Amino acid sequence: MSNDLSSGAVGTVIRPGDPEWESARRFHSGIGTPAAVIRAATVDDVRGALRYASAEHLDVMIRGGGHSAWGGVPGGLTLDISALDDIQIQGTRVRIGGGAQWGAVAHALAERGLGISSGDTASVGVGGLTLGGGIGWMVRAWGLAADQLVGAQLVTARGEVVEATDASHPELLWALRGGGGNFGVVTRFDFEAHRLDGVVHAVYGIEGDARPILRALRDLMASAPRDLTLTYMDVPAIDPSAPAGASITAVWIGTDEDAARRALAPLAGAPGVTEREFGVQEYPDVLLEAPEFDPEQPMPGFVGGNALLTVLDDDAIERIVTFREQNPASVAFLRSLGGAYGDVAQDDSAFPGRAATWFAMAGAFDVPGLLDDAARAAALAAWEAIEAKGCGVYGNFSVSTDAEFAERMYPPATMARLAAVKREWDPGNVFCRNHNVKPGPNGQPG
Repeated sequence: MSNDLSSGAVGTVIRPGDPEWESARRFHSGIGTPAAVIRAATVDDVRGALRYASAEHLDVMIRGGGHSAWGGVPGGLTLDISALDDIQIQGTRVRIGGGAQWGAVAHALAERGLGISSGDTASVGVGGLTLGGGIGWMVRAWGLAADQLVGAQLVTARGEVVEATDASHPELLWALRGGGGNFGVVTRFDFEAHRLDGVVHAVYGIEGDARPILRALRDLMASAPRDLTLTYMDVPAIDPSAPAGASITAVWIGTDEDAARRALAPLAGAPGVTEREFGVQEYPDVLLEAPEFDPEQPMPGFVGGNALLTVLDDDAIERIVTFREQNPASVAFLRSLGGAYGDVAQDDSAFPGRAATWFAMAGAFDVPGLLDDAARAAALAAWEAIEAKGCGVYGNFSVSTDAEFAERMYPPATMARLAAVKREWDPGNVFCRNHNVKPGPNGQPG
């Protein structure tokens, strides 16, 4: 790698052997092996860093402000933009730096009586979550985080600064609403926020067979108000923020506890369901902290995946519960969709699976001594049967580096359209350390 950085600002360049190298290459869940890390503090730094990467023929991986597990992809340039974390609020229009975290954003918005549907954890990055779609606690009322995106500032692979809006670059903004980090470095996100004076937050424990409870949950959500979003989770002992066992968490937009209780009554009264928490909270207080991992220890493998399910039928419920029962060190997860999420036509954003009414995830932890080859194969086959029932895959719940994974995520028409946008803005595929869309017709190299 060249040492000539005299062409302009690039930020702080950190290479192997530098004093900060060991800390700079660490990320949320591991230790990366990039050729270099550049910490950008300004948009001009980002521009210079990308020109530098182009001159050095380096692929670029973007590190925003969140807890991504992508940092382990070897080689190339890691461009850290976590310092770009400004939050500016004017009325209901919110401008957020590409390196901000949702916890800080939620607190700033709460002070103004506002909210944006985000992720479930405070330390998740605004950038990665939004570019991948963003299924949050207000998904049924307000849609994805990407659905609330009205503009973005993007630095291209050539170092050009572009303002993308529905008026200026509508096809680029369409691609940013779910197409991932394929098109440039988004240094600023512009959102339209919503009025929010608080939420009703409820947690219910589940004892015994979850199947009838999940059927009741499915039936409840088929006609529930859009103000209500629910999550079912069954996990082994992981950390204090996710105690072992099965539970249902509900978030109701607003502070009307009576309305929330009426909506949740069929669930609360079901056999085997026990209320653990119920009350009004500020939205930022609902966001969890991500579990801490020791970067020195390799992350466990994960045999499973996720799917956007059009229908949560009895067979899907049976398969999800059975998967969890047959794999003691595993997790099962369901999040209700529909409502505003489904109001967006499939062609109106790059995000797949708009016909889905539920998001499902299940996986067995693959650590030494837990899964042999036969158990691994059985878990994979069980998951593939669940995924086959879906209409898409949510990229934010996968860190697969399989070059063809994006083909599983997007319908062919969406992939072809994304490839055309990619060809216009990143024809050299500089931004390839992601769920990669290749810059050519139908996603093939041009």
